Amino acid sequence: MIFFDKDEPHSTPLRSDIAREDTWDLALLYPTDAEWEAAFEKLRAEFHNMEAFRGRVGESPETLLALLETEKALDLQLERLGHYSMLRASEDSSDNVNLSRRARLQNLWTQIGEVCAFAVPEMVAIPDQTWVAFLSADSLAPWLNRLERIRRMKPHTLSSSEERLMALAGSALQGHSETFSQLTNVDMKFGVLRDAKGEERQLTQSSFSSFLISPDATVRKAAFHQFYSEFADHQFTVASTLASSVRTDVFDAKARNYPSALEASLFHDAIPVSVYDNLISTVREYLTPLHDYYELRREKLGLAELHVYDTYVPLISECESNVSFDAAIDQVIAALAPLGSEYCDTLATGLRQRWCDRYESQGKRSGAFSSSSYGNPPFILMNYKADVFSDVYTLAHEAGHSMHTWFSQRAQTYQDYNYPIFLAEVASTFNENLLTHHLLETTTDRKMRAYLINRQIDDLRGTLFRQTMFAEFEKTIHALEESGEALTLDTFKAVYQELLEAYFGPRVVLDSELQLECLRIPHFYNAFYVYKYATGLSAATALSARVLGGGAAELESYLGFLKSGGSQYPLATLQAAGVDMSQPAPIRASLELFQRRVTELRELLRS
Repeated sequence: MIFFDKDEPHSTPLRSDIAREDTWDLALLYPTDAEWEAAFEKLRAEFHNMEAFRGRVGESPETLLALLETEKALDLQLERLGHYSMLRASEDSSDNVNLSRRARLQNLWTQIGEVCAFAVPEMVAIPDQTWVAFLSADSLAPWLNRLERIRRMKPHTLSSSEERLMALAGSALQGHSETFSQLTNVDMKFGVLRDAKGEERQLTQSSFSSFLISPDATVRKAAFHQFYSEFADHQFTVASTLASSVRTDVFDAKARNYPSALEASLFHDAIPVSVYDNLISTVREYLTPLHDYYELRREKLGLAELHVYDTYVPLISECESNVSFDAAIDQVIAALAPLGSEYCDTLATGLRQRWCDRYESQGKRSGAFSSSSYGNPPFILMNYKADVFSDVYTLAHEAGHSMHTWFSQRAQTYQDYNYPIFLAEVASTFNENLLTHHLLETTTDRKMRAYLINRQIDDLRGTLFRQTMFAEFEKTIHALEESGEALTLDTFKAVYQELLEAYFGPRVVLDSELQLECLRIPHFYNAFYVYKYATGLSAATALSARVLGGGAAELESYLGFLKSGGSQYPLATLQAAGVDMSQPAPIRASLELFQRRVTELRELLRS
């Protein structure tokens, strides 16, 4: 499992210049590339073993168990191979060996999917009475959760030949995503721009965000208009790829007998549509505090009018800091002390014993993520900078993912350890909340306090409000396609304009180019994903408050959440931990926290 969460001119060190102790230890996966190659060839030779079960899955509980164990053995190998190849490619994405390794594995994954396509259709074809008898066999007890979930998919599982066609068509049906990526990341050229120091820098998809946080309003404005000028030149092509993505979602839902693309997306996690709708309606109730925050921004920035490109620059400049990576570990561990010694000792040891690839190097993937495979360390990629205080938060966030995985692996079998995306952002955001609480409790510096509160406000704004706006957009455009409406460029722009007006309010200037933002959001090519950021943050806010204000029972229920993996559906998992996401209360609590923080920030800025 993997969780992703400054392009600038480099005098960046080579990979070979980074100290060994500052890199992750991938020898724990495969000591050498040659051993990865041997494992790859072994899997390529073994996956055909699945053919022996074709047409026989319903013979007996023993045959079903043998199929499951054979498939598990293949999955374990495939996951580990993929984990290593992804991490090596992340070290240097310009290395052809790394890229080739990934491409070859992707091809093998497709072949395995084709060969295994018969398994689920044959399982769901077993008569109900026989299925019940099978599940009573003691030998299948470790597989009950997996088998019940497979059986639940019966109304949406096709015949073996149809499933084979769906597997074969998967890559072709996702062609729009590759087109979007190549167009926006490779073919589009955004030119150069002078930054606040008067130095020329490339304007790219990655550097765009760094221009928007510039304290110089003229730089922000120039970056915005120059960036969207390139999108305007390609707007019909990009709109076509987005429309194709929506049509693919609708096709897949119809082919599998779902009432809608939204319901198809929610079904796997057993999430009622009401959870999605509750999020939107509850956030809509709190748009006035959001609009008030934008007005506070305008006042603090000293602007006659606030444009959307002015909403990213921090109101409080990042506090000067020089926090070494080891000091950041100490700070994070201190903040996470309420989670107990097992959590903190394990994390501290892992971070100091090469779980983490710490620093930037040439060709290394930007940003940060946590990634693991069953029975192996939950590695973390960072591009840590001692003088960027927010990187301490990034470390806490990724550590949350890693410890969620660590606990889950130790408590669950392979088939039950992999928790769904609906839960993934809870543990990471929970850690950020504990870090904010710790820092606010320990700082006496008013500027630092204002910085921390402003940071939390912008996190809530970016996750709870912005991702919900995106979720509304996704729901609307899929519904239009399902009703037979044409998804044209003008349709996308009109729908997005209405949402911009609602979420930004009457006092923010909406430049006409902003309508094109809906064409450039990568998540829209993986529809009905973004709402999970907002629900995850809301759950994390409720659970962190519960642990900080509680005792041993509240801590134990949270650790139980970390250990549960994918053994239950997400809503049941969170309910056992102490938060009911089927109701709007947790979302409302996060929105009220936003409202309180805006009031507190206004008072701090006045003083």
